[in-house]
Amino acid sequence: MKSLVVYSSRTGNTQKVARAIYDALPEPKEIFSAKEAPDPSGYDFLALGFWVDKGTVNAGSAKYMETVKNKKIGLFGTLGAYPDSDHARRCLEKARALVKDNEILGEFLCQGKVDPALIKRMETKMKDDPHHSMTPERRARLEEAARHPDEKDLADARALFVELAQTASGKKPA
Repeated sequence: MKSLVVYSSRTGNTQKVARAIYDALPEPKEIFSAKEAPDPSGYDFLALGFWVDKGTVNAGSAKYMETVKNKKIGLFGTLGAYPDSDHARRCLEKARALVKDNEILGEFLCQGKVDPALIKRMETKMKDDPHHSMTPERRARLEEAARHPDEKDLADARALFVELAQTASGKKPA
């Protein structure tokens, strides 16, 4: 079974998770950014990664994900919000819609630091926007997000994707 990890990363969060997943997968395997990723047809299992941009899959990952058809896949992503929030659930729904013509074996989301330029915009230009202004709650969430992905996040991603790859190959997960 041949695996492919494809991801897009703006601040390095999703790349860090992608590398952890890649390192845990059995050979043969390959890893590419979404911009450089090959045609998915030659692979049995795909780990598809994204960062959340404006409540959905970032454009680079979305473009690649739409090319994937009839594959066994696992989704992974990073976002500034809490991964168990309603916002995160809506983001995953949008990711699932992009790959609806595939068998989704599992999903993984974790927090990740938000681009400092966006935080600055929230503090200045978006200060009167009720959805993006810098409230004490938002500041606390962003401070927590800046500590992720942490070692636990990476270990959780590795464990899940090893299991997904075993499922994709027809082996029973240990």
